[in-house]
Amino acid sequence: MTEGTTAVGRASRQPLVAGITAALAVLTLVAVGLMWLMSDRSEGTTGTGAPKDTSAEAGFARDMSTHHQQAVEMSLIVRDRTDDEDVRRLAFDILTAQATERGILQGWLDMWGLDRTSEEPPMTWMKHGSMEGMEGMDHAYKPHDGSLMPGMATNTELDRLRRAKGKAAEVLYLKLMTAHHKGGIEMAEGAVAKVHDPTEKRLATTMVRAQQSEIQLMADMLKERGA
Repeated sequence: MTEGTTAVGRASRQPLVAGITAALAVLTLVAVGLMWLMSDRSEGTTGTGAPKDTSAEAGFARDMSTHHQQAVEMSLIVRDRTDDEDVRRLAFDILTAQATERGILQGWLDMWGLDRTSEEPPMTWMKHGSMEGMEGMDHAYKPHDGSLMPGMATNTELDRLRRAKGKAAEVLYLKLMTAHHKGGIEMAEGAVAKVHDPTEKRLATTMVRAQQSEIQLMADMLKERGA
């Protein structure tokens, strides 16, 4: 590929990236608006009906926002590293779904009057109190090399994905996203067990089901690629 062809390729992708970004912004605004209308605040809240800063509701919203952001980043990377339509379609589905959910979670934090970040270490909300039926979960995750929570790729792995091309990029993305989803499911199951807010509990349950389905799909796609 010549330098001129490469430049044209980059230029042709710029409108696509801009279009995806605009679409995600619209989806996020719509989703946040719907969740505000549907929200039903009850237990585990302050006297004003909003969850406390140290609640599982707030902790999950913050941590899953960060977790989802990396899934969006990896999906955008792989769409630029392969021409395979199945992988690109999966990446688009994941980035749109998780960007929308991230918008919902951050919208709730804004609505509750809470900061989107906290000085507490990641996963602190998972360590507070007991969770019936969740005894096997490891709540003592040790952040390392940019991987802040279960399933998150390290900075080294993200650099490998950015350098990979074609089938190698597809396989690495599918493996990293499978691990990412497994970590996300662990966190979402923790939220189902710990949060009192019924709307957030429903969203966490939806995350578990959707990511379990995508894990199976990615397993089939890896098998097709001999991985």
